[in-house]
Amino acid sequence: MSETAASAAAAASATSRTVVVAETATARGRRARIALRALQVLIALFYAIASALPKLTANSSAVESFDKIGWGSGAMYAIGALELAGAVALLVPLLQSVAATALSALMVGAFIVQMTVFHGENAATPLILIIPLALIAWARRGQNAELLRVLRRRA
Repeated sequence: MSETAASAAAAASATSRTVVVAETATARGRRARIALRALQVLIALFYAIASALPKLTANSSAVESFDKIGWGSGAMYAIGALELAGAVALLVPLLQSVAATALSALMVGAFIVQMTVFHGENAATPLILIIPLALIAWARRGQNAELLRVLRRRA
């Protein structure tokens, strides 16, 4: 085999390997985006149905909890509204990172209340929820710059 033919064969082989690697990376990236979106939907459903709805409908367990804290129904409705707004915002592309960050902050507050008022009962729940929220906030952090651009244009 001549030197030219050998180098052409090597170049073709390298190009085909690069294409396969690029396609694999693209497929992995697509699967990761789908998984992240599914996680966002699941977290949003949790906040809307399991967390906000009992507060907004004055479920007896939510009323008892807020009475024990000493905050009353006003705080219960406010926190329920914040959770519902966060759940909806998790599904809006421009607001995803901000919503995940805000819900994480809300979970820090929930953890503190669980530790101080309820003596650690169910304190793991807010900590567990912070993990996927932090992942969403980090993965969607590129949207923050776009959100700032939109807000500056409207100001």
